[in-house]
Amino acid sequence: MSKENTVKTASGWAMLPVPFVLCLGSLANIIWLAVQIDEAQQAHAAVGWLVWCLVVAILVELAGILVACGFFTLQPNEARVLLLFGHYRGTARESGFHWANPFMTKLRISLRARNLEGERLKVNDKRGNPIEIGAVVVWRIEDTAQALFDVNNYDEYVRIQSESAVRHLANSYPYDHGEGDELTLRGSVDDICVALQKELQERLGKAGVHVDEARLTHLAYAQEIAQAMLRRQQAEAVIAARKIIVHAATSMIEMALHDLSAKKIVELDEERKAAMVGNLLVVLCGEAEVQPVVNVGTLYH
Repeated sequence: MSKENTVKTASGWAMLPVPFVLCLGSLANIIWLAVQIDEAQQAHAAVGWLVWCLVVAILVELAGILVACGFFTLQPNEARVLLLFGHYRGTARESGFHWANPFMTKLRISLRARNLEGERLKVNDKRGNPIEIGAVVVWRIEDTAQALFDVNNYDEYVRIQSESAVRHLANSYPYDHGEGDELTLRGSVDDICVALQKELQERLGKAGVHVDEARLTHLAYAQEIAQAMLRRQQAEAVIAARKIIVHAATSMIEMALHDLSAKKIVELDEERKAAMVGNLLVVLCGEAEVQPVVNVGTLYH
């Protein structure tokens, strides 16, 4: 695996006068030599050394232009990967105005955080139920050498590996109703997001990518089973509510029987107690209002 090597380049401001001096000085020299060569030719004098001086001046002019090609700038959270004839020489990360060997290839790469909002995927959860799931990943380049040299295209690599990680996550956990303390996609969102971020970091670390955050943005049953699962959830909600109602009703009945007995308001045998409990359960647990029947006779007739 490649490893980033951070390097410091020369200050662009310190090198800025060099190409100006070379270009302007050699240009003035070229003009002067051209005039001297013309005069020497008219006087039928030797011009060989003047021609060589002219060639040198032209080469100096080209050198000044070449030096000017070494300047580059870096914004905050930006880097340049420096390559010299195909060999990695280092990465410049410090923002500002810089100069480096003009023969170096300077590849610009952003170090800023990026968002990847994945598409909604249709997969099966741990129990085989078809679900729809989507996630957003916040990532950034941490190792520029790995990002450029260890994978073909790091943007595409992040997209494909993120989709693969979300699919694997959905296959590893049930949508809901876990056994015991088992994590579920619907009921343990924070833990699921931590697990997703950890898996993404393991996958994307090979490309020099650091995952800042991974969150689920969409989670639902697939359309073909959504209605059936909704009815099941509604039934479970009704059962849970009934349990609470029955528990509260039995507590109230117990309290009523205890108070009647303690205050000796009325003496009830076991049969009448059972009848009273049944009537109170109907009153307290029924969904509709109960129409009472008034007994105008005795308690036993």
